[in-house]
Parts: sequence; structure tokens; C-alpha cells
Amino acid sequence: MIKNIYSGKFIVIEGLDGSGKSAQVDLIAEFLKEKGKDFILKNEPTTESEAGIKIRKILKGEIKAQPMERQELFVQDRKEHLEHKIIPALKEGKFVVVSRYVFSTIAYGHSDGLNIDLLVKMNENFLLPDLTVVIDVSPKECIERIKKRGQAVELFEREKKLIKVNETYQKLPQMFENIVMINGEKPIAEVFEEVKKEVNKLL
Repeated sequence: MIKNIYSGKFIVIEGLDGSGKSAQVDLIAEFLKEKGKDFILKNEPTTESEAGIKIRKILKGEIKAQPMERQELFVQDRKEHLEHKIIPALKEGKFVVVSRYVFSTIAYGHSDGLNIDLLVKMNENFLLPDLTVVIDVSPKECIERIKKRGQAVELFEREKKLIKVNETYQKLPQMFENIVMINGEKPIAEVFEEVKKEVNKLL
């Protein structure tokens, strides 16, 4: 992947469905605001490209797609996301905090039976985040949290699937730079203390 040469900092929050990514993104935003930093918050898949909209329909089971077709859509959505939102903000010196990125598609794509080296290659020309935090929560705990939220279980929110995805997440720090695993089974505030230590290194 390509290192960030821009003046802004690129932070990604990763983790299984139900791991608590959204809570940590919100807390990072509060922290950056306190520090007087300009920032934007984004999600992948986006709701701003045709590919992103199609992916969301696939994840909700509204339309069907084969695993490789899904990955090609993720790549297209990400390409547009970087060109139109992420890189322009980084050029302006802003912090960009994104929930899910390349590493989600590698982990979930591999759980669908796709070759991990192929998935890495499909994403090799994208920007490497300055920091990726993987909120590490067991698949069993994630399923319990999803149930408590009363949410409909989407395509990927099944325990067997999450076990496979988690296996790939555990390998990511050996595969890519700037990836930190943080135990997400502690109280939200305690998890954020660990996240904050990593974000502080970029200030």
C-alpha cells in the first residue's frame, strides 16, 4: 500500500460487526475537537457512490452478488472515496477518521473463500493509514451485542462467518504497518484510553 505523504493524518477503526467501532469513532472525534484539530468522519462502504449504494443493498440481502463481484464493488467505492473525500481532506491537513477500510474487505472477502493474496493485491494501490486500530472482540460477544441492539442480522453478522473474519483480523498486524489490536471487551471508556494513546502519537 502507498504511504501517506500528505500533511493530514489518516486513522481507520476496524473490527467485527458489534465490536464497538462507532463508539470509538465518536470518542476520537470528541478528543480531536478538544485538541483543536480539523477532522472529518467517514464510513465504508460509502453512501456516496453507485458502488457503495449497491454494496449496502447486498449486505441487507436486497440483491444478490457473488463474492468477487462484491470485492470489485468495494474496490470501486474505495477508489472514489479516496479521490473525492479522503485525499482532499488530508491535503488540507485534516485528520480523516474512517470506520472500515481495506482491512475489512480483506478479512470478510477471505471468509467468503477468496484468496487473501489476491485481495491484498486488489487493494495494494490504496493509501496506507497512519494508524489502524482493530477493536478486538470475540465473535461470540459481538453476536450478543448485535442481538441486544435488536438489529436485523445482516449478511455478515453470523457467528461462523465472524469466526473466520476474526482469524484474518488477527493476522493483519503481521501483514501491514501501523496496525494496533486493542481489547474491545472492556468498558468503552477503558477501550478509548488505549485508543487515545495511539491517536496521541499522531498529534
